Amino acid sequence: MFPSNEQLSISLHLLSALGAGALVGVERSYHGRPAGFRTHALVCLASSLLMTITVYQFEWVPAVARDSVRLDPTRMAQGIMTGIGFLGAGVIMKEGLSIRGLTTAASIWTTAAIGILFGVGFYFPAVMSTVLALAVLGAFRWIEWRMPTLYYAQLMVRFVRDGVMPEEDLRTLVASHGFSMANLSYRLIAEGTSFEYRMTIRGMDRANAQCLVHALSALPGLREFRISPSGD
Repeated sequence: MFPSNEQLSISLHLLSALGAGALVGVERSYHGRPAGFRTHALVCLASSLLMTITVYQFEWVPAVARDSVRLDPTRMAQGIMTGIGFLGAGVIMKEGLSIRGLTTAASIWTTAAIGILFGVGFYFPAVMSTVLALAVLGAFRWIEWRMPTLYYAQLMVRFVRDGVMPEEDLRTLVASHGFSMANLSYRLIAEGTSFEYRMTIRGMDRANAQCLVHALSALPGLREFRISPSGD
């Protein structure tokens, strides 16, 4: 028995959505993101599957009830996008003052929208959206790394209390490596045996951070330091 035209159409919707989600997921998996190949494929497939419920309601709603039952595809789409928000929030991680996972959350949200388009059979914008999403995640990464943007990082420097580097000397050291300082704070820890500086540093060249690392490593009386870049 051969499948009907409706079954072939539904299969095309679902397989197209699965393929589009998988393509976006491959890019995320390649860059080591927790929500990658399988997650994006399933999100896109699920969005498409839910939309077929409304598009093909004549397949499962009894004929006697079709005049009284009307499903609104736009309300289903709104419900899908609301639900995806919870999944997207799960991949956003805060590490100190740095936030990671925003791009992956946005890609999940975009993949859900692509799945909705495939689910209703709106193929041209669905394919275009898939191509554009891959361009943003791939080509735009290359552009972003070459844009003249400010590099932000959180710097923590901890000294032995009897060998604390004066603040002015620390400011001079940081400035000599192309960084400016902001939000400087002080803390006495380890029962008063260590003194800690915490600050936000900003510069135009992230490569200068490596030079700053070498300079800090050579400081006398230094117990510990940490540079935590801020970004996705």
